Amino acid sequence: MSTLQAILQPGALTSQLFPITSRYHGIGTATLENREGKTVVYLRRRFVPPPERFALLQEHVVSQSERLDNIVAQYFGDPEQFWKLCDANRAMHPDDLTKVIGRRLRITLPEDIPGMQNA
Repeated sequence: MSTLQAILQPGALTSQLFPITSRYHGIGTATLENREGKTVVYLRRRFVPPPERFALLQEHVVSQSERLDNIVAQYFGDPEQFWKLCDANRAMHPDDLTKVIGRRLRITLPEDIPGMQNA
């Protein structure tokens, strides 16, 4: 059995396939039997947490010609972490975050990590 075939077996996929930096880390899998009787393994739905669960560190004001990947790299050190900014700002479409010049973006701690009070 090939590696791909092994991964596609029911119950084979786990959250360990996704690194801790992935938005899918910790999301489980499920199975579904289709009309032909074949079992399909799929990733469960990820629910975006409410922004209130993120402690605000600071705000970033979007300037003209600014790109999301550069903003994210500035604050998180990795442009692929754009989804963290999307979650913290209730954005379903990443490009919406930089469409409006002057928009204030919330730069936050990860979900459920409390910020310092009166800092």
